[in-house]
Amino acid sequence: MDKRFFNLFNLTEDQAIELLETPIADLADPSEKYIAVSHLINFNTEKTIQALIKAIETTDVTDVDERIVRRKAVESLGRLEAKAALHTIAECLKDEDMYTVENAVWAIGEIGTDDPAILETLAQVLDREGQIYRVVIQTLANLDYAPALERIQRFTTDADAPTRSAAIAAVCRFTGDYSNIDQVVAFLHHPNVNARRACLQDLIDAKYYAAIPEIVTCPVSVVFRLRAIRLLAESGVKSGAIDFVQNVQPYLDLTIADHPQNLKMVHSYQKTPTLDELMSLLYETDFGVCYLATQTLVQECPDQAPTALLDTYKAEAYNDYGAHYHVIKTLGWLKHAPAIDLIVKEGLYNVEPQFQKSRAAAAIALGEIGDPSVIPDLKKALETRIWDLKYAALMALEKLGDWSGHDSAKADPDWIVAARAKNVAKNIKEYV
Repeated sequence: MDKRFFNLFNLTEDQAIELLETPIADLADPSEKYIAVSHLINFNTEKTIQALIKAIETTDVTDVDERIVRRKAVESLGRLEAKAALHTIAECLKDEDMYTVENAVWAIGEIGTDDPAILETLAQVLDREGQIYRVVIQTLANLDYAPALERIQRFTTDADAPTRSAAIAAVCRFTGDYSNIDQVVAFLHHPNVNARRACLQDLIDAKYYAAIPEIVTCPVSVVFRLRAIRLLAESGVKSGAIDFVQNVQPYLDLTIADHPQNLKMVHSYQKTPTLDELMSLLYETDFGVCYLATQTLVQECPDQAPTALLDTYKAEAYNDYGAHYHVIKTLGWLKHAPAIDLIVKEGLYNVEPQFQKSRAAAAIALGEIGDPSVIPDLKKALETRIWDLKYAALMALEKLGDWSGHDSAKADPDWIVAARAKNVAKNIKEYV
C-alpha cells in the first residue's frame, strides 16, 4: 500500500490517541479529532487498534462530527488490516448511517474473513434501500461468498454504471462464465469518468487479461491505467496465463508514453475551443476532457501552444498536479526545446508526492524533444525507486540512442523494469 500521503501531521501516536479520546466539545476545532483518527494509520500497534475500536464503540452517533470520526475509525482499522477489530466492524454493518456501513464493508474486505455469519450480514446489505452497493458487491466477490450470487445478479442491469460493472464482473467470477465481460470492457469508454475508473478495478478483480489492449485506450489518468496493467501483469505472468513480452510490454510502452492519439476519446467538440479555453480544460478533473484538449493543442495549434502552456504553468499549473502533468507532457509532444530546463527541474526532479506522475511524463517529453544533453539526468532517474519513472527513462534513453543504462536495469529490483530492460537488450539490434 502506498502510504506517502498518510503522514501529513506531526503527531506522535500518544498525541493522536489523546486527541481521539478528547470530547469534541473540549477541542479548539472539531477537525482535530478527525485528523487524529486519520493519523493513526501510521501506527499499526495494539494500542492504536484498541483506541480505534473504543472510538467506534463509544461514539455519540447523534453528533455529526462524532459520526464522521467513527466512519474514519472504521476505515483506519481496515487500512491497518486489524483482525482484532473484525467483529466490532461487522456490527457497523447494521448502522443507520449508510456511509458507516459502506466503510465497514470496505474494511471487512481489506481485513478478510471466511466467517459465514459476517459474510451473510454483509450480503444482507444488498437488500437495504438507499445503500451504495458497488463496494458490497466487490467485497462479496473478493471474499468468494457464492451464496450472494443470486442477490448480486439483480444488479447486472442497475442504472448506476459502476454498480452494474461490479455486478457483471462478480457474476462472471462466481459462475466462470465470462461471456458478458465485454460489457465491463465497454465501460472503459463510458462518458462518465467514475464508470471508467470503476471498471478498471472490476477487470483487475476478474483477472481479465484480454482487456489490457483496451485499457491502454481508456481516457482516465495514466495512474489508473498503469495500476490496472501492472496488477494484471503481475497476476497473469506469474500464473503463466500471459507473456510479458507479447502481452504486456507493448501496452505498457503505449501507456507510459501516453500520447492522446492512442486513446479513444469519449468527449468531442461542436466547435473547436479557443487557445485560452483549451488551457482552462487542462484543469478538469475528468482527464478525458484534458486529453482531448492536449490532442487539439498538438494537432490544431502547435505554433501557439508552447507559449500558452508556459504561461498557464507560471500562472496556475505549477501548483495543480493534473494540469502540471498535461503541460509537461504536451511540451514534449510539441518538441519545444526551450522548455527543457523547466521539464528537467520541475518535472523530472520533482519529489513532491502529488506530482509523481509528472516525473515519468518529463522523461518521455525529454526523449521526444531529442536533446542528448539530458542523458545524464535520465540515467539518474534509473536510480530512483519509482518504477514508472525508470521505465519511462529507459524509453527516453532509447529515443536518444543511449543503451548504456539497460545493463544495470536488467538487475533492477522492480521485475517489470528488469523484464523490459532484458528484452530490449536481447533485441538491441532492432532498436539501433
